[in-house]
Amino acid sequence: MSRLSANLLLLLAGAVWGMGFVAQSTAMDAVGPWTYTAAKFAVAAIALVPFAILEARRATAPLPSSARTGFVLVGLMLFAGAILQQIGIVTTSVTNAGFLTGLYVVFTPILAFVLLRARPHWVVWPSALAAFAGIVLLGGGGVAAPGLGDWLMVACAVFFALQIIAVGFFAGPTGRPLTLSFTQFAVAAVLAGVGMLVLEAPTLAALTAAWPEILYGGLFSTALAFTLQTIGQRHTTAAQAAIFLSSEALFAALFAALLLGERIAAIGILGCILIFGAMLAVEIVPLRVARTAKV
Repeated sequence: MSRLSANLLLLLAGAVWGMGFVAQSTAMDAVGPWTYTAAKFAVAAIALVPFAILEARRATAPLPSSARTGFVLVGLMLFAGAILQQIGIVTTSVTNAGFLTGLYVVFTPILAFVLLRARPHWVVWPSALAAFAGIVLLGGGGVAAPGLGDWLMVACAVFFALQIIAVGFFAGPTGRPLTLSFTQFAVAAVLAGVGMLVLEAPTLAALTAAWPEILYGGLFSTALAFTLQTIGQRHTTAAQAAIFLSSEALFAALFAALLLGERIAAIGILGCILIFGAMLAVEIVPLRVARTAKV
């Protein structure tokens, strides 16, 4: 798969996440954050079972134990980011939640360099800052006084950055992206399920009321989007992946305008342009530099 195709898969993942933000918020009217998180990851894990089995049967070699450990680690990062985000959504404003989560676009290249000594192409640094600036502008360009929910969002952005880095590290060498996706979903479902049993008492009526959001969150925002991320990251860097995944904010605004009749302010349009420009820059600039070097 070419890097362009991989980045298009990541862009599609961002679009699916953008559409899922409404479902993620409205589900809290019926169930708690631990219940919603456990249910959506359980749905996602179940949906991936046949694909993971088929992938395992076609594999030419068994999955090393070190890879299994790595897949579980990815699941731990995903769970931490998802539950912190879900709890934070309950205790902060939508505006703050939107762009504080987007901090992962800045954290990813920094943490990749610190942890793996991975030096991204120079264009990644200004592009990451431009993408985050675009997310801020899409949120209105301001932030309310920070509270507990806001710090939870910052923490969730750190774990999502770590998850992106871990996916890039473990997905490529193993060649088992569907197994990785199933494992991370199963780990997150089990951990969130424990929290649900200890901290919440969901009823059948509550789960039924939130069933549409749980199905969308499980099948599309989780099973489909995170699997697209896993496949795409086998052919691109973590830093570039974070920039394309940040299109989530752009698509959330666009779908809100198209489906809910919400208007994007002029400052928000500028934010869309910055995010789109950042994605173009990380795709085009390295290719142009490489072609120039060959001449």
